Amino acid sequence: MSTLTCGITYVSGCWGGCAEVDSLTEAVVGEGFLLGCISCKKRAEVPAEAVVDWFFRPQEHGNYSHIFQYDHPTARSLHPDFSGRVEWRGTQDPDIQIGAIFVSNLTANDSGTYRCRFQRTLFLKLYNHQTTIEKVVELQVVVEAQRELTSVVAEILMYVLIVVLQLWLILVLVYCYKKISAEQEAREARTALKTRTKLPDPDEDCDAIKTE
Repeated sequence: MSTLTCGITYVSGCWGGCAEVDSLTEAVVGEGFLLGCISCKKRAEVPAEAVVDWFFRPQEHGNYSHIFQYDHPTARSLHPDFSGRVEWRGTQDPDIQIGAIFVSNLTANDSGTYRCRFQRTLFLKLYNHQTTIEKVVELQVVVEAQRELTSVVAEILMYVLIVVLQLWLILVLVYCYKKISAEQEAREARTALKTRTKLPDPDEDCDAIKTE
C-alpha cells in the first residue's frame, strides 16, 4: 500500500508527472485499504471536470452496487454496507485525475470486484468532449497478510549480504594482522643485524694489544 500512496502523492503534486499506477489487491481484515484509481489526461493544458463513481460486486453475487460518488466538492457514500467507512483520497479539485478512496474497518465480505468510473468533460475551444473511463480492482480481504515473494527474496539477500560482509571483515583483519606481524618481525631482524654489526670483535682487540 505504501508504494501506491507514494505514487498518488507524487502525481497529485505535479500534473505533468501523472502516472497510472495500479492499485494493490490484498487487504487485511479489520484494517483500512486504499483503493487506487488514476486516469491521466492526455493533454494537461486542456481544462476539464470529472465525476468519479465507485461500484462493488461481492464474490457471492453477480450485480454491481453503486457505493460512492465524488463530484467536487461533494463526496457521497451510497450504500449502507459502506456507510461511514469510505473516505475520498483523490484530487481535491474539479479536474480529477486521481480517484482513490480509502475503505476502513474491512471485513471478509468486502472481498470482490471494485469498479472505478471517470466521467470527464473536456472543455475545448469549439465544443465540450465527454469521455468515460473505467478501471477494475480485484480485492481479496484475508485474515493475515501474505508476504510477497519480492519481500522474502529481499530479506534473504539482506541476510546473505550481512554474512558475506562479516566474513570479508574477518579476512581483512586476519590479512592486516599477518602483514603487521611480518613487518614487525622484519624490523626486529634488521635491528638485531645492525646491533651485531656495530659490536667490536674481541679477537681483534687482543691482537691489537699484543702488537703494542
